Parts: sequence; C-alpha cells; structure tokens
Amino acid sequence: MYNSKITGLGFYVPDNIVTNSDLEKVMDTNDEWIQERTGIKERHWIPKGSDETTATMGAEAAKIAIERAGLTNNDIDFIVFATLSPDYYFPGCGVQIQEMLDMKTIGAIDIRNQCSGFIYALSTADQFIKTGMYKNILVIGSEYHSNGLDKTTRGRGVSVIFGDGAGACILSRTEDDKKGILSSHLHSEGKYAEELVVISPSIKHWVPEIIDSNGKDISYFPYMNGTFVFKNAIVRFSEVIKEALTANELAVTDIDLFIPHQANLRISQFVQHKLKLRDDQIYNNIMNYGNTTAASIIIALTEAWEMGKIKDDDIVLLAAFGSGFTWGSVIIRW
Repeated sequence: MYNSKITGLGFYVPDNIVTNSDLEKVMDTNDEWIQERTGIKERHWIPKGSDETTATMGAEAAKIAIERAGLTNNDIDFIVFATLSPDYYFPGCGVQIQEMLDMKTIGAIDIRNQCSGFIYALSTADQFIKTGMYKNILVIGSEYHSNGLDKTTRGRGVSVIFGDGAGACILSRTEDDKKGILSSHLHSEGKYAEELVVISPSIKHWVPEIIDSNGKDISYFPYMNGTFVFKNAIVRFSEVIKEALTANELAVTDIDLFIPHQANLRISQFVQHKLKLRDDQIYNNIMNYGNTTAASIIIALTEAWEMGKIKDDDIVLLAAFGSGFTWGSVIIRW
C-alpha cells in the first residue's frame, strides 16, 4: 500500500477587506463585541457585482498549489472539492474546476461537510492514493459566504463570523511509509443537525414557498445555536485529537504544529489550554480571515507553511468540528 503526502499548497482570498468597524455601519455591533466573542478583527468578502465565485476562488488557489508541487494540470488524476456554498445547487464545483483549469476528463467529487469539509476531503483523497487508484489529487476547500448572510442586526451573531476564501493542496503518492498522512479520524452525530443549519431552499421547501411568505420565511439564512455548538466543539476537538495521537503512539508534546478549524478563537484557546499546548504549537489566523468553513484549515496550513512554521519531519495535526455535527482529525509527518 502507498502513502500520500502534501506536495503543493496555495490559497486565495478576495482583495476586499471588511473590518469590524465596517460592520458597525450596517448592524448594531462594534469591534469590541466581535473581538471579545470571536477573536475576529476583519474578514475578506467578495464585493457586490464581482465575477468571483466559490469555484473561481478554488481555481486560483489550485493554480498556486499545482505550480508549487512542480506539476502541470495534466498531472492531476482526480479532484475533491469541499464547500457548503457551491456556485450551483447542482452540479458541484469539482466539475467546474476540471473545466476552468482545462484538465483531462478526470473524476471530480464534492464534499458537503461544512466546517469539517476539508478534513473529510483530505481523508477521502488519502484513501484513493493509498489504494493505488490515483497518483496526484487536487483537494480544494472554498467558500463564498458573504452573499448568503443576514447583514442586519437580526443576523449579527452569525454574519460577523464568516469570511470568503479558498485553499488547495496537491496530495501525491509516495512510497515512504514514514512521511505524509499517518491517519485520519472522522465522526458525525446527526441528531444535532439543526443546531447549525441552513434549512432552505431544499427539495421539501423550495424557492416559491419562501417567496410566498412575503419576507416572513428566513430559513435561507444560517442558524446557529452558538453556546451549544461551542460546548460540543471543545469536547469533540479534544476527543479526536487524542484519538489521532493514540493511534500513532504519539503524545501532545510530539505535536510540532496544531492547526484547528478557524471557527472561533475562543474555541481554539480553550482546546489549547485543555491540552496544555504551548503558543508555538498552535496556529490561528481567524483574526484576519474570519471563519471560512471548508477553506479555513487549508488557508491556515498554507499560510503557516509560507511563514516557515512547518519544517521537514514535523508532526502536523489538523482538526475540525462543525455542522452536522461532524468532526475529524488528520495527522501528518511532514
């Protein structure tokens, strides 16, 4: 059986930066309130009228990752695209990437696991490579949140959190069984699906019903039971981290860099304290990008690598928790 390793990384965010002060102009909020609860100072939002989309951002991130891997578009065997905000209800963004990058008629799948999307996508790609089916897989996490948020005081508890952006990596085959992805661990608990959810439009509640409500039906906006999500996140984060370490006979002290999903800086800080991780063992960038859902881990991983925080032979741990509920971890020897 083969092993898989990350050979290229890239990320892309829109140029338009929206600060907490900017949000004060459209809703009853302030910089202190947002930073105290989330740690976020600013986020990138696609401006109105732009041609940028979830797929186009993913394509830009992919171009960087492919170049850094020393490959061409024709070297890619498969595409795995994670998002909760696709350009179309169907088809998914994966096939758009195949067309945008003028690739061969390779396969493409989409992962709809929200904040855990990139972890699930990376794990899926890892299995394809381990079995020998593919050699180089393009894995993308991309989100265009800003056009679907309730940017009023009513929606401030959710809308201030999310940002737009994309990240990508190339996962490649290696015969070095001591390097690359060591293991991945995935979980779900569907009984809490409606604690963090966008209910409509769905096939059982389609667009005409929303229109006919004359503005009373707001089920197309995200809903989050924030306190409940926070409590579950800190428990599941800790569990899935320990699961990954135990599976590989590693200790917390062996972690060179932990990159959590950037949902809320307070969650990351709580998990850091609970596991007794040093500041240099964890990387957070939510303060500058907000929560970019399926893109958050891959953006942070790319940025940390660009800054020289990841070196050869380092143990890198990735973990996420989100809507579904779904959660998971991936542990890598770089």
